[in-house]
Amino acid sequence: MTDRKQELAANLAKVEERIAAACAAAGRHREEVTLIVVTKTYPADDVRILSELGVRHVAENRDQDAAPKAAACSDLPLSWHFVGQLQTNKVRSVVGYADVVQSVDRARLVTALSKEAVRAGREVGCLLQVALDAGESGRASGGEGSSLDGRRREAGGRGGVPPEGIEELADLVAGAEGLRLDGLMTVAPLTGEYAGRQQAAFERVMDLSTRMRRTHPAANMVSAGMSADLEQAVAAGATHVRVGTAVLGVRPRLG
Repeated sequence: MTDRKQELAANLAKVEERIAAACAAAGRHREEVTLIVVTKTYPADDVRILSELGVRHVAENRDQDAAPKAAACSDLPLSWHFVGQLQTNKVRSVVGYADVVQSVDRARLVTALSKEAVRAGREVGCLLQVALDAGESGRASGGEGSSLDGRRREAGGRGGVPPEGIEELADLVAGAEGLRLDGLMTVAPLTGEYAGRQQAAFERVMDLSTRMRRTHPAANMVSAGMSADLEQAVAAGATHVRVGTAVLGVRPRLG
């Protein structure tokens, strides 16, 4: 076993212990939580090692890095998740490899994803990215052709739809050809009433998920929690956690 494989195996084991302990503390079965390893900035060689170690879900946030990496690893039994803010001019490329887009936050993006999914003959899973700090950046700066887009612009630089926009956007995804509404995603907010209160933030998203599932019962995925706060996400009820640094190490600085 190479040094890097030993390192990743050890890190994965530690993360697995954390998830298992969090599940036990929350009275949940370990099988209820899926680990997604965020491989952004790391090479295809690391993705290949992770696959050998049993990882089945990986995530990327920049198409220019993800597309060649996914192509290099196309022989592996992996599900690829796109978790970054997605520009519409990148949608065609992302649809080529992403099984799930976790950062759906506006109507124009839904339209673009649907068009490219149909063109590619694929079904793409979609999570609505929820911004619990929506409004903190000030008033909306206009829309992209929909009231949804205007509200989304209030959500700050990391993207996301505010809670009051979920129902409309969920209906749009559910009715879009080539797309599948899978659930919700969030990042613990840095501003607003939930800043520094990760578990409360995640519990709020679980409440929003419960509400959305009254209309869309199959959309039961909740992606929340990262290396620093996966325990709080598991305690709140998240079905998926996105862990990067705790598995792969401190990230190289991007040029």
